[in-house]
Amino acid sequence: MSIHFRRISGPLVGRRVAILATAAALSMAGCNYSFTSGAGFPEHIRTIAVVPFENDTNRFELTQEVHEALLRQVPRSLGLTPAGEETADAVLTGTILRYELTAPLYRRGQEAETVQVLQREVILVVQVEVLDREAYTILWDQSQLRVVGQYLDASETEDVGRVEAIELLVQEIVDGAQSNW
Repeated sequence: MSIHFRRISGPLVGRRVAILATAAALSMAGCNYSFTSGAGFPEHIRTIAVVPFENDTNRFELTQEVHEALLRQVPRSLGLTPAGEETADAVLTGTILRYELTAPLYRRGQEAETVQVLQREVILVVQVEVLDREAYTILWDQSQLRVVGQYLDASETEDVGRVEAIELLVQEIVDGAQSNW
């Protein structure tokens, strides 16, 4: 079996090629993107301090867990260098407002008036802000940032849902901080 290729030519094909080449050249000339450190923050923001959040809940371990996750991810994700609060260009602060456990997915049990919980949720609500220390302005803030971590009641623990909620919180803070710039 042999394959034969037919050359397509003519004025219409030549015109299409010329139009495509011109469009490509023009679109590339219009692309004047550049990336700078700081993920779009004002140019003078190069360092960030991540301060442990205040905690209005009775879950005292949240302060450390949230702080460690933020400290590990936020500076790197925003293209900034971690620094102390007194020397940083920007400061990330917040308050853990609520921590709740809910059971959104359940079914009636086999015995009368019993319920079988299938899935549980960890709901974490925080207030957060990023402050520009030089200009003393708020770069980004959110008064009621809510995230939900889920876990299966039969095979997982609350820790799984809490870790997921904290990971989602970190991502929401990074996304929110980048959204204004």
